[in-house]
Amino acid sequence: MQLFYNPDINEQTESFTFDKEESKHIIKVLRKKDGDILFVTNGLGYLFECEITLASDNKCIVQINSFEKKETPKFHLHLAVAPTKMNDRFEWFLEKATEIGIQEITPIICDRSERKVINKERFDKIILSALKQCNESYLPKLNDAVTFKEFISKQQNKGLQLIAHCEETNKKTLKSVLKANEDITLLIGPEGDFSTKEITLALENNYTPVSLGNTRLRTETAAVVACHSVVFFNEI
Repeated sequence: MQLFYNPDINEQTESFTFDKEESKHIIKVLRKKDGDILFVTNGLGYLFECEITLASDNKCIVQINSFEKKETPKFHLHLAVAPTKMNDRFEWFLEKATEIGIQEITPIICDRSERKVINKERFDKIILSALKQCNESYLPKLNDAVTFKEFISKQQNKGLQLIAHCEETNKKTLKSVLKANEDITLLIGPEGDFSTKEITLALENNYTPVSLGNTRLRTETAAVVACHSVVFFNEI
């Protein structure tokens, strides 16, 4: 199934027009014509079955024949992850986390971060492309980058609040603290790990330190492992 995205459609929409770029792709590249069926999501859990009524490469118009609402996730997974020095590694994480089933991502700038600026527009495109590739209907939310201190002090997170770090201190395993259908906010640090000051600040704000395993993981690997672990636990 080829999936398209349009954030402006809802249950009341009867027909809509794709923009010029998408219209050209549908008609010129995919060679769709009048009467062909397309599937579109608005990123809010809805999947629309649409029929092309005007196959123009400048203005492709479709009529909505039917729609269904996918089941709302029973938990909310929010990963706050330090951007990696190499952009492609963070983009790989965004792609895989979207495929696995994350709900929210916040890039956090830490004391030891080597990258302090992100290209949010590009990251949004990576997430959207992954959504369409894996035929999902819920688009993850990508927040603006904030400092670690800002995230800890301003975020009003519900459910479990966890921080994964590499210091040799008393930590619980991620598996041991998870509970089914519970919201989770999990912090993943940069290549040089969180600073001691940041870890202390997190603990003072009721974050629980956790381990993601016995090996030392790269930032993007740790984030994907955490994402999969939470989703897999909730599917059991």
